[in-house]
Amino acid sequence: MQDAREHAQRVTLAQVADRAGVSLKTASRALGGEQYVSKDTLAKVLAAATALGYQRNAAASMLASGQLAESIGLIGGDFTNPFYSVLAQSMENEIRRQGMHLTVATSGESEEQERRIVDDLASRQAKALVVVSAMSDHAHYAQVQARGVPVVFVDRPPVHLDADSVVFDNRLGGRLAARHLLDTGHTRIAFVGDYAWLPTYRERLEGMAAVLDGAPSTSWRDLLRDDAHDVASSRARTRELLALPAPPTAIVAGNNRILLGVLEELSATSMGDVPAVIGIDEPEWARVMGITTVAGDVEEVGHHAARLALSRLTDRTRPAEHVVLPMRLTPRRSTAGRDPDSEDLRIE
Repeated sequence: MQDAREHAQRVTLAQVADRAGVSLKTASRALGGEQYVSKDTLAKVLAAATALGYQRNAAASMLASGQLAESIGLIGGDFTNPFYSVLAQSMENEIRRQGMHLTVATSGESEEQERRIVDDLASRQAKALVVVSAMSDHAHYAQVQARGVPVVFVDRPPVHLDADSVVFDNRLGGRLAARHLLDTGHTRIAFVGDYAWLPTYRERLEGMAAVLDGAPSTSWRDLLRDDAHDVASSRARTRELLALPAPPTAIVAGNNRILLGVLEELSATSMGDVPAVIGIDEPEWARVMGITTVAGDVEEVGHHAARLALSRLTDRTRPAEHVVLPMRLTPRRSTAGRDPDSEDLRIE
């Protein structure tokens, strides 16, 4: 790692400007993410910086004075979701061995806020960024990479950018949930999902469709509900489903927070027949409550993300690595085998 750092320090902004054929001021504006730099000029500067292995050193004096320790930044969307606490702890366990610490920030699923956080962390000399991104296009991150800051995408893959990533096989997760419910006799299967623009939502939906679209006597597409990003909206979508003339006999909750909302609404209902429930992701309390889940290993995600970030610091020229981790079904009593049209199932 030391050789890579020494090399990055030897490359100057003047060298980047000379290679790109632009002025020193223009190169600085391009790498600083400022406006009014043409696309062609920006592309030349980014290409030159990447080829030379340039690393912006705007925070060098702060580092030298001890005001800023070496860190890796983690940017997420909603830290009320326990996914992030597990991810952060796993990453910190890995990078602490290298004498680094973790800096955590939340975008609130806002592209504008994410962009501000990214630029701030990069300018403060974060050694690398790990991002659960709210953006639909990640071309902006090319400027961050050109400044010598590696970027690893977690949970949601990069779009229009060559970068390392760690994601779950969400299509497999959707298939597992759908197949399990079909095998236990359900045909009225609802899916309460997160924001419809999220790739995780779309992929899980595609996985369910691969199983349910070909199954006889299913009406599952009429039972889709999305934009349930928090507990309150999840409860509202569940309430809509339960009020239907033919309510679902099973509900798939798209993530941890949605699962909590579904269960809260079911606990408040006076229905005689409570639907079976599957949660995608696995909070610790799912085991205690006997909730069937489809989940991957979040600790493993953190391990891979930290490894990729640290490896990129030592070798910035290697091909981008894309890690896809499996998901698995853990059946519990919330989907215990039964006749969904005759026997009551209560979640306690």
